[in-house]
Amino acid sequence: MAAPSLLTPVAALRDRVAGLGGRWRLLLALVLGGLTTLALPPVHAVPVLLVTLPLLLWLIDGTPRLRSAFLVGWVFGTGHFATGFYWIANALLIDPERFGWMIPFAVGGLGAFIGLFPGFAAMAARAGGDRGPARVLLFAAAWAALEWVRGWILTGFPWNPVASVWMPADAVLQTTALVGTYGLGLLTVFAFGSLALLGDRAAQTGRAGWATVVAAWAVLAVLTGWGSWRLAGAEVAMVPDATIRIVQPNIDQKDKWKADQRDANLMTHVELSQQEGFADLTAVIWPETAASFAVNTDEGRRRLIALAAPPGGVLVTGAPRITPQGEEPFQVWNSLAVIDDEADILATYDKMHLVPFGEYVPLRGILPIDKITPGSTDFSFGQGPRLIDVPGLPAAGPLVCYEVIFPGQIVLDGPRPGWLLNVTNDGWYGISAGPYQHFATSRLRAVEEGLPLVRAANTGISGIIDPYGRVVASLDLGVQGIIDGALPQALPPTPYARGGNAIALALAALLAGCALWLRPRRRELLDPA
Repeated sequence: MAAPSLLTPVAALRDRVAGLGGRWRLLLALVLGGLTTLALPPVHAVPVLLVTLPLLLWLIDGTPRLRSAFLVGWVFGTGHFATGFYWIANALLIDPERFGWMIPFAVGGLGAFIGLFPGFAAMAARAGGDRGPARVLLFAAAWAALEWVRGWILTGFPWNPVASVWMPADAVLQTTALVGTYGLGLLTVFAFGSLALLGDRAAQTGRAGWATVVAAWAVLAVLTGWGSWRLAGAEVAMVPDATIRIVQPNIDQKDKWKADQRDANLMTHVELSQQEGFADLTAVIWPETAASFAVNTDEGRRRLIALAAPPGGVLVTGAPRITPQGEEPFQVWNSLAVIDDEADILATYDKMHLVPFGEYVPLRGILPIDKITPGSTDFSFGQGPRLIDVPGLPAAGPLVCYEVIFPGQIVLDGPRPGWLLNVTNDGWYGISAGPYQHFATSRLRAVEEGLPLVRAANTGISGIIDPYGRVVASLDLGVQGIIDGALPQALPPTPYARGGNAIALALAALLAGCALWLRPRRRELLDPA
């Protein structure tokens, strides 16, 4: 099959990229990783993937061994994740004298660690050969499987999955209701990575290569069409006779835990809660640690915050919870509490996914460092996921801070929540990409599970998200205010809600199987009859 003349320069470029020497190869991989970050929130420059992923595969093509392919992928991943995680430095600059020295380790070190996963995906691609569709199939399959692995290994950190590049395209996001975030990531890497095949000369690619490109983009196009159809008739009913108010106080993180401002910060929350329409509310929702005291033991301040519970309604707030006096051992939990207008605690939930070094120090007996959040005692792990009862509203699935980023780990087996409630404090990260990335992954959870999601964030972004992932109402980053709105009703369980991440892993296995089926025919593809 003769190559179209239009693609001859592409094939020449592929040969030049694959032929780069070691240092230039690694430098380009680093640059490509950084550029790929532009596709993520809040920039959403998705077209950069048309360039970066094919060029990455061409760089891998030119590596002589699996080890050198891993190095290319690791450098790419380090560039991608270090630039994607730069906002972590802001948290360490809240107290620069104590934690500023950690910035290179937190940003560069974390980027280098998470960069290992693209490194292994690059090895998989190289195992598929340096030409033909097998390498693209293996690369996409490995990338998705490894995104799943980093969702749980060493407690997990699945931040910035590839699927989050599609935030501006609601129709594409609907795919996560079928195959989840990891499944959409697989299809994304497959489609954009398949363009690397355009650099293979026709005599080397054969019909299988062209079929792979067409199939990859056809699948993405069909699913986008299905998503458009799904949204066209998507009218979401609201929970009857229920109105919620989300409070976004926008308190600077440097002031949040100062003892002399604690009560003033508390009253800021109360005053925002009591604005016009307060008496008609069902629930008021405050962010993570909005109450910066032990809500279960400080009865005096709990009576103050109960002023924010509407008459006959409740206040839902993030707050620390401690072991009652006299009980052993002493523990602290990062919690969420439901409090009525009589200051009674009706329900609590303790965060189960804690942030390493932020809320506890792994290997504390060995590492001579403090956790970043205030207090000398590490937070204890809660048990979850679970439901909490919120009077006047359906049972909620509570998620404190970054618990919302874990696909397939937010809804328990058994009774299904009517909505997801995410309280967070992104004030640690200032005006940066971090809060936008965090909000984006909240939308993915809503679509995956077919559940509405309510998000209260100290400095933003707060919002109400319907079960199709559409933002019903929101307050932007760095704004003080409130959101009043009805709560959307849940959809029936989605295919992903029933099958979980096993669906994406099955797709990855299917692609890997296709690659193995094609690879023995590699010689036939290189020398067609």
